[in-house]
Amino acid sequence: MNYEKFLSKAVCAMKPSGIRKYFDLAASMPDCISLGVGEPNFVTPRAGIDAAIKSMEDGITRYTSNNGWMPLRKNICKYLNLRYGLEYDPENEVIVTVGVSEAIMDVMQTIINPGDEILIAEPCFVSYAPSVIMAGGVPKVLNCRAEDNFIITPEELEKGITEKTKALFMCYPNNPTGAVMTKEELEAIAPIIIKHDILCLSDEVYSELTYGGLTHVSIASLPGMRERTFVFNGFSKGFAMTGWRIGYVCAPKEMMKQTMKVHQFAIMCAPTAGQYAANALLEDAFATDFAEVRKMVEEYDRKRKYLYKALLDRGPECFEPRGAFYMFPSVKSTGISGDEFSERLLMEKKVCIPAGIAFGQSGYDHIRISYAYAMDQIEKGAERMAEMVKELKANKK
Repeated sequence: MNYEKFLSKAVCAMKPSGIRKYFDLAASMPDCISLGVGEPNFVTPRAGIDAAIKSMEDGITRYTSNNGWMPLRKNICKYLNLRYGLEYDPENEVIVTVGVSEAIMDVMQTIINPGDEILIAEPCFVSYAPSVIMAGGVPKVLNCRAEDNFIITPEELEKGITEKTKALFMCYPNNPTGAVMTKEELEAIAPIIIKHDILCLSDEVYSELTYGGLTHVSIASLPGMRERTFVFNGFSKGFAMTGWRIGYVCAPKEMMKQTMKVHQFAIMCAPTAGQYAANALLEDAFATDFAEVRKMVEEYDRKRKYLYKALLDRGPECFEPRGAFYMFPSVKSTGISGDEFSERLLMEKKVCIPAGIAFGQSGYDHIRISYAYAMDQIEKGAERMAEMVKELKANKK
């Protein structure tokens, strides 16, 4: 049977996730060290687990309202105001979604007309371009360079915008590089976004994970930006809730009214027990000055400092990341691409890390390392990477 004639040409033309092949190979190696998956190595804090269990024991297993349980929406708005100075109306400017991924898909379906261009700051998470394509849009790349510490510069942004550009899509703190944009750096690009009258799609799911005295600044908090920004965030990274799939998107009510249509027809609502868990974690955070979050951030920072020093001492070369839980070293000095380095590291040293090319062309010479793992794994992985770098450089001479 010819199945091809039944399938979408756009979907068939999309490449599968560039990080998946490494994980599939690693799964067949029982003694392999994986530093590749981007999720916390913490269990969801007890307050969230207990709240979810209690909600089910109390028989609260029905749908919530389409845009989410109202107590959670109110606490999301309280959280965003407390942490980042953002103000949203829980009644009509917040939608609770099945993770940030669903929120992104909903918004793309809402804003894109056929042929619209979405300018995506790369390196970036693997789903961004496919979400544009599946909505009928055209993804365009804005290359963020290592020499600029992977931030968006005003010059590159100005060059990237065309008359077809509908929105800039950005993620800071950044996956995969760990880059953070300061308030001053955001203030340098906001006037360009406003001047060209385009939207800003800001993935801020790593907002709690910043280090070295930096704190996250949302571009939506800058003058003139709230009215043209979709802010994506969630509980996966900062609250260790990846498997619960609770995210959210905030924007002016005029845009959220249309986004709600996509969400309600595609999903109905986010999981009820997960919403109760997320709400309990926010209430616990308010009561304890974010004690659980701070504990996780301190542990990530300890691992970040160790891994960064190990890379400085033995390679591969890396700029200092100030957010998320990733490092994005360059392997250019070894004489091979990031893709070949990752494959050889897996096959010869049994360490699984994805190649930077999976996150965009500007990651060609890079690899992505996650330090959201046990310290002994990070130490062993760093040692084996150093061995690989040493061997490759010796063979290059």
